[in-house]
Amino acid sequence: MNGPGGAAAAVPDVSLAVPCYNEEEVVGHTLPALVKAFQDRGISIELVVVDNGSSDRTSAILDELIASGLPAVKETVEVNVGQGYGILRGLTRCRGRYAGFICADGQVDPQDVAKLAEIAIHSKSPQIFKVRRRFRLDGMKRKLVSIAYNGVANVLFPGLGSIDINGNPKIFPAEFLEKTALVSRDWFLEAEVLIRARRLGYGVFEMNVMGQAREGGTSNVRATTCWEFVVNLSRARFGRIGRAP
Repeated sequence: MNGPGGAAAAVPDVSLAVPCYNEEEVVGHTLPALVKAFQDRGISIELVVVDNGSSDRTSAILDELIASGLPAVKETVEVNVGQGYGILRGLTRCRGRYAGFICADGQVDPQDVAKLAEIAIHSKSPQIFKVRRRFRLDGMKRKLVSIAYNGVANVLFPGLGSIDINGNPKIFPAEFLEKTALVSRDWFLEAEVLIRARRLGYGVFEMNVMGQAREGGTSNVRATTCWEFVVNLSRARFGRIGRAP
């Protein structure tokens, strides 16, 4: 399953960190499909798959995929401390000219992910490239929470350039990671990327996609996630998060 240029290419076009927390039902399907979509567009890809403290067979399945030729390296977090921390650990291993992250659950079509990466690669200016889930297969409560969160975030941080802050993948030039120091260990990392990008003068390119249902397993978003967002937005607005390091 080696992409154009081979999995051993010195510098992949794109490296994506993929945090996986108890995703045994999906990773065997979503990760190969993601790689194939990139291969179809002639883009060399490296996945940094992160076993983010899973208690099921996720880790073993990731090992099997890599052994079968998936262009990926594995990072292991022994104890899950948050989605953001898994992403951060993965980003430290990304070697591509463009880096980024994506959830393992298949809620964005692989072809859309590859298309976004292609746009990023051919862009003439440094930006954050992400998706906007224009149509989402969520319940009404989840949609209302999302609308409220995005609204408050854009009031506190005008000019973020996104009305779907948590939409991922997020893809950016590798230099972005060199210029900033991401710190959020939970879901707020999604917003922190955009806040720091704004501080650094990066624009945001947002591509409309159809949000898919999870291919399997259960969402790791909990009721406490809403409270975490509120607390982190306040800290970011009145504290240090989002300021240039």
